[in-house]
Amino acid sequence: MLNAEDIKGLIPHRYPFLMLDRVVELKEGEFIKAYKNISINEEYFKGHFPGAAILPGALIVEAMAQAACVLLKKSMTDLQAALFYVTNVKVKFLKPVVPGDQLYIIVKPVKIARIGGICETEALVGNETVAKGEMTFACK
Repeated sequence: MLNAEDIKGLIPHRYPFLMLDRVVELKEGEFIKAYKNISINEEYFKGHFPGAAILPGALIVEAMAQAACVLLKKSMTDLQAALFYVTNVKVKFLKPVVPGDQLYIIVKPVKIARIGGICETEALVGNETVAKGEMTFACK
C-alpha cells in the first residue's frame, strides 16, 4: 500500500494535479489498484457544470494515467529516475463521477518495454465502471 507521500516519490505530480490519494494494491508487472476521493472542495467544480458538478473526463484520464505511471515505475526498477509521458489515449466514458464518489482505478499492463508501455485502464465508482480504455506511454 502506498500513501500520497509515497506516490509523490514516484511521479512528479503535486496538488492540484496529483489525482491519486492511495494505492491499495500493487503487483509489479501485473496490476495496480488505487483511488481518488472526489471532494466538492476541488477548484475545478467551481467552473465545470456549476450547480450539477461532475468530474471532468480529462481528470479521470489523468488519474488512470498516474496510476499506470506508478505501476510502470514499480515494474521497471532500472528506470526509477525516468519520466513517463502519455502518447496515446483511447478511453470510453460510461457514467458521470460526482462529488462524494470514490474513484477506484485498476490498471493492467498489456506490454512493458524499456521505451514505455501499453496499459488497460478502468475506473469504477462502487461496482460500476465509469470509464475504461487503453493508454500508451513513452519513457524518457
